[in-house]
Amino acid sequence: QHYSKNYKFFFITLSLFQRLGMSSRDERYYTSVICCCCSRVQKVQIDPSSGLAYTMWRDIPVPFYMSVYFFEVKNPTEFLSGEKAVLSQRGPYVYREYRQKSNITFHDNFTVSYREYRQYHFSPEHSVGNESDELILPNMLALSAALMVEHLPYALKVIFSTALKTFNEKSFIQKSVKEILWGYDDPLVDFLNRVFPGIIPFKGKFGLFVDFNNSNTGLFTVNTGADNISKVHLVDNWNGVTELSYWNTEQCNMINGTAGEMWAPFLTPSDTLKFYTPDACRTLELVYQKSGWTSHIPSFRYVAPKTMFANGSTYPPNEGFCPCRESGVLNVSSCRHNSQVFVSHPHFYNGDPVLWQAVHGLTPNEREHGLFIDIHPLTGIPLNVSIKLQLNLFLKSVQGITETGKIRPLLLPFLWFEESGIIDGPALDTFYNYLVLLPKILEFLQYILIALGCLMVLLALVILHLRKRVRASKTTTNDIYTVPFTSGGRPKALDGQCFRLELGVGIGEGGGQWGGKRGDQKHG
Repeated sequence: QHYSKNYKFFFITLSLFQRLGMSSRDERYYTSVICCCCSRVQKVQIDPSSGLAYTMWRDIPVPFYMSVYFFEVKNPTEFLSGEKAVLSQRGPYVYREYRQKSNITFHDNFTVSYREYRQYHFSPEHSVGNESDELILPNMLALSAALMVEHLPYALKVIFSTALKTFNEKSFIQKSVKEILWGYDDPLVDFLNRVFPGIIPFKGKFGLFVDFNNSNTGLFTVNTGADNISKVHLVDNWNGVTELSYWNTEQCNMINGTAGEMWAPFLTPSDTLKFYTPDACRTLELVYQKSGWTSHIPSFRYVAPKTMFANGSTYPPNEGFCPCRESGVLNVSSCRHNSQVFVSHPHFYNGDPVLWQAVHGLTPNEREHGLFIDIHPLTGIPLNVSIKLQLNLFLKSVQGITETGKIRPLLLPFLWFEESGIIDGPALDTFYNYLVLLPKILEFLQYILIALGCLMVLLALVILHLRKRVRASKTTTNDIYTVPFTSGGRPKALDGQCFRLELGVGIGEGGGQWGGKRGDQKHG
């Protein structure tokens, strides 16, 4: 908005100079400067010929990192006996995230389809610790499977518990960071697939992010904005569907917004940022918080509203997601193979205090645990991104399965992660030059031109005034006056008059008379 005003103001200045006599050459020059800048700003549609905007969309120049924090349980024995868990946060363990779009296909209805692949590489210089660090964590595989067989006959549950002991599956495991995230071999997986087919949806290694590395988030089809710039980046469909089937209401199943990479240009504080994320299995919506600067570029900060993970009682539109738990968590079991996993903000930030008070060691606060996106409002391009989510396990004691002990029903934080990136390097330089430096030059230039215009007007007025004075000083009148003579033969001057006498003597009746013209007085 600020830059748009500058451009309009500059055109007004240009119009003024046209009226003051700016040469056509100068006019063409300044008009070309404005048009060049405006085209750079507004040409953000997904089009291979659009230059910078398309390049930034296809190959995101912002370096992304995934930082993972684990909640290590310091009192596993006491926790199994029914006491509160004492949690100790470990990390961050940071991974450089590489994204690449492939199978980019443009369609006749102004949409484009693509798959975005992700790769993660451990970054020791950004991490606190190493991938080989071992942690004591709940045995997610065993405890989650225990809840899945909770409603089976008691005899089958006893068999299941015996199998856990046979495979030396305990309530808590000690594994390395690398194993927990990217997978480890577990004989229990093969046993469950054999004895309880379908109870777990995978084979081979078990790991939280085993399906994330070298994988894609599905087939996205988004609008290019070629027919309507306000629709650019909006998701048309995902994996061929325009709505989901995970949730209980039509509104909750809607796929709205963008894919979370870019938004339409010319954002205002009244706009919200909507984006669909397959990781959360739903559309998320951020709201404007404040204006500021990111790497010397003007930006709007958007944050998660308190209602993002609110339950249906607190916020009725969320009734279709999860009306059954405390406010502040989202049950994603419907899209995560019925595993009892809940998503929330880290440390249950913005959640019901009951959640974080159920354990020891959580200290929710906005600075550390609130997610945000800093976006350039004129182009809709994110400058600084920090998306933070926490994974929580629903645990409780299951009769017949001794590994669940006397655990009281609760949501136990397992880990939280942050996906972050901030524009820098050559991308920042290009962005700054086109969208900050050039508009600033135009802004200063418009005032200089206005000042020069005012000076020219003032100079013209001064010149006009001086010309009038000179013209007035040279102007004379040719009125003829009759000058009477005195008795001594001298002409009488008219009072208050200054005149020039021309020595032309005429003799007539009644004596002599001189003819005079108004002007400089001369006597002779």
